[in-house]
Amino acid sequence: MLCAGLLLLLLGTAAPASAHAALRTTDPADGSVLGTAPRHVTLTFSESVGLLTDSFRVYAPDNHLLRTGAADHVPGRSDTARVPLPAKLATGTYTVAWRVVSADSHPVSGALTFSVGKRTATAASPVPDRTENPATAALYNIARYLSYLSVAFLLGSAAFVAYCRPPAAAPLRTPALAAAWTLLATTTVLYLLRTPYEEGTAPALSLRDLTHPAATRPGALLLVRLVLLLLAGAAVTLLRARRRRLPRRTTLVVAASLSLPLALTWTAAEHASAGIQVPVAITSGTLHLLAMAAWLGGLASLLRTLPRTSLATLARFSRLAFASVTVLVVTGVYQSWRGLGSWQALTDTTYGRTLLAKLAAVTALLLAAACSRTWTTRLLHIRATRTTPAVRTPEPANGPPLPPLPPEPATPLPDPPFHVLRRSVLAEVAVAAVVLALTTLLTSTVPGRAAVEAAEARTPAAGIPTASVTTVPFDTGTPGGHGMVQVTLDPGRVGRTSVQAVVYGPDGGLSTVPELRVSFTLPSRRIGPLDTKLTDRGGYWAADSFGLPMPGTWTMRVTVRISEVDQVSVTRNVRISG
Repeated sequence: MLCAGLLLLLLGTAAPASAHAALRTTDPADGSVLGTAPRHVTLTFSESVGLLTDSFRVYAPDNHLLRTGAADHVPGRSDTARVPLPAKLATGTYTVAWRVVSADSHPVSGALTFSVGKRTATAASPVPDRTENPATAALYNIARYLSYLSVAFLLGSAAFVAYCRPPAAAPLRTPALAAAWTLLATTTVLYLLRTPYEEGTAPALSLRDLTHPAATRPGALLLVRLVLLLLAGAAVTLLRARRRRLPRRTTLVVAASLSLPLALTWTAAEHASAGIQVPVAITSGTLHLLAMAAWLGGLASLLRTLPRTSLATLARFSRLAFASVTVLVVTGVYQSWRGLGSWQALTDTTYGRTLLAKLAAVTALLLAAACSRTWTTRLLHIRATRTTPAVRTPEPANGPPLPPLPPEPATPLPDPPFHVLRRSVLAEVAVAAVVLALTTLLTSTVPGRAAVEAAEARTPAAGIPTASVTTVPFDTGTPGGHGMVQVTLDPGRVGRTSVQAVVYGPDGGLSTVPELRVSFTLPSRRIGPLDTKLTDRGGYWAADSFGLPMPGTWTMRVTVRISEVDQVSVTRNVRISG
């Protein structure tokens, strides 16, 4: 219980999870200055996305919300969303806040700016943060983890009873019932939180929260899960009322027919439902989930019934666990390849690092399982070798038969030391809870393949000079005297380059200052300082042509004056290529 509580705390207080649809390109480009106003704002993602009622919010230079047309997809492109803009846009800088839902059910949001004619400062407050509501995100993540935990025990205990046939299954009745009610409750919570989770709002209960999710694939699958659970509950109640016990084969068929569609309500709504090889991925993900439930849920069931179990039950569970681990390894290798795409993504992406942590936990779980399997095999071997053979009475060649030999006293077998196995299984169950938590976090992280592809799509092709962007925070030590300066060298290489500098105030919006100076020094060659001679262009500062004579690590000095007496100078190192 302590382990589960700590994991719930971790999931509830975790930082906002990245969604899975990575932004590839935008039109207009972020930070661009356009000669004429665009007709649309278009975003292209790494996978198909769904649109919300307010997926796009466009703010004018004076920070008031523009009236735009209805957002839609580009014809034939479910991964590209756009919103029409008003026919006439005033000169200045516009901010676009966007939020969409990726194909694997997770929302993704962001913002970009573009300018018409020239950049301008924004005097109003910055665009509100629509990333996600902490309370909604915490409740949603906790409900997802509890649903994984409960379905693992529910399906695993059913497989344990049907295949392993423990002498006494009564101890599993109460925890199985608790798991069923927990799964029913968490599924209901996930459905009610679906709309606030997508829109990044606080938890609420309204008519729209009840009707909107049903029109989306994740919400429809949650409804299917609820129906399956209610049907299963009704069937069990009916059989108990009639006091009927189904044959073992019938029980296995019914359990399999319920487990398969129940597992599909997870895999058809998450990672496997988007990206490459979707049919194979959904099949692999479903088998992975069922094998995980059979192994980990079976472990918990074995722990519950250990005092009353038999060696035959242990032998059957050992075979079940071995088959489950085999399926987990095969499907896990495929899913890792599909999610990563390259060895580099294993260490360079959050998905890869989380996967490494899960692999470490699974390795520990396999070691504990190997100890349990070794113990079970040894005990079965001892029991087999200690079986007393039948005693035959020798017959003489001639004469009367000899009297029968007295039977040898039976060697009593000691009671199996189940406390040893109990400790091993308890360790397995504790590590299994960690594995499930890491699985929950993994399904809330951008797959490494998508993250790398999106980064490559935003990287200019080889041979094209790239811009150098450096952000320099500053603080004069006076109230309201802090912010940051974003300095762009285009291109960031030796020779003539243009310099642009934008000042952001304490509220994150564009700010105007009476004076801004930027100079460069190359200490290793004793060159400089070279003044860029920036001029105020009405909202930003720029120098159309500035020369950097040599490659190397230059020291950039930024001096910001915010009043007649308040100014500060900050230095940063900037790498200039040849």
